[in-house]
Order: sequence, then structure tokens, then C-alpha cells
Amino acid sequence: MGRFMDVHRGMQGITADQLLEAHRADLAIEGDESVHFEHAWADPESGTVYCLSEAPSAEAVQRVHERAGHRADEVHPIPLEA
Repeated sequence: MGRFMDVHRGMQGITADQLLEAHRADLAIEGDESVHFEHAWADPESGTVYCLSEAPSAEAVQRVHERAGHRADEVHPIPLEA
């Protein structure tokens, strides 16, 4: 399993409740793809949302997001951590 950071753009004005709702939508189906979403962050001003996950692949992360209704614009592997 690897770790991934994905980025969603165009979510200007997102609220804390909306972020939590989107995160919960991912959590509800993440097991279907053996993905675990650890955390999500948002910047309402820029409309950027970031999600940290553990998953077998970037494609698995994207499939969960697509099914939850919020496709990621980018999914990046995290090969090194400090």
C-alpha cells in the first residue's frame, strides 16, 4: 500500500460542513477499493481541497472520488516521508 495526496480544484467557497460531507462520502465506499482516506483539508478562498490517503494505487483513489461525486484533478504518490 502506498500513500497519496490528491488535489481538487474549483471548490471556491467550500464550507467545513461541505468538506466533511465529501470526506464522509469517500469513507462510506473506500473499502470497496481498499483505500483509506486519512484526512482532508480545504482552502475556500482558492477553492483547493487536498486529501491524504493510503491505497493500492492512484487509480483506486480516483475511482472512490469519482463514485463519491468529486473527481480529483490530480493524484500524487508520496514515495518519501520524513
